[in-house]
Amino acid sequence: MKIAVLTGAGVSAESGIKTFRDSNGLWEGHDVMEVASPEGFQRNPETVLEFYNQRRKQLLTVKPNAAHHALAALEKEHDVTIITQNVDDLHERAGSNQVIHLHGELLKVRSTRNEAYVRECKNDLKLGDVCDQNHQLRPHIVWFGEMVPLIDTAANVIEKAEAILVVGTSMVVYPAAGLIQYSKLDAKIYFVDPNPSISESKRVTIFAEKATTGVPKAIAALNNLK
Repeated sequence: MKIAVLTGAGVSAESGIKTFRDSNGLWEGHDVMEVASPEGFQRNPETVLEFYNQRRKQLLTVKPNAAHHALAALEKEHDVTIITQNVDDLHERAGSNQVIHLHGELLKVRSTRNEAYVRECKNDLKLGDVCDQNHQLRPHIVWFGEMVPLIDTAANVIEKAEAILVVGTSMVVYPAAGLIQYSKLDAKIYFVDPNPSISESKRVTIFAEKATTGVPKAIAALNNLK
């Protein structure tokens, strides 16, 4: 069975990764637009680079949780593609092989001029760190106001899926929120979130709980479709 899995901050929260931003619009005490926009990077690149250096260090201290591992194990019986809004690598570390990162990857950096120049980075990124064409490197993150280059790839996956599992995301932030509209009319949807933003229906089954307990239940229900 072709299964598409849409994940957000809630799947990694139980590993200790803090959710993207608080209700007051701050991210780790910073104005989101100051650390997650091209304009913020232009104004104060050192602050932005240090912000992501700290996020990178934190990521390297945490581990995948039961939800990540359950989704990875799902590959043993199904054709699974994970479409995540998260910038961490916890899905990959748990063993998932097909992961689309809509918003970029924290453990990668890219050239400020040549978007095709992307490389792995697990250490601090500083002003003066440049690509092979001598352009400053920046976090490989999709910031506010920037295009989401993999959104069409993700939509194509959703179109072909026979079942969709949504985990730990409100699905109200676009463009990711619009992906469900590409799904087949007969595709079953399983929604795992402590505070679900949609209602249960003939097509939608909701598990109103955290990812580590809800994902195994959703997978069990999904397997009953066979």
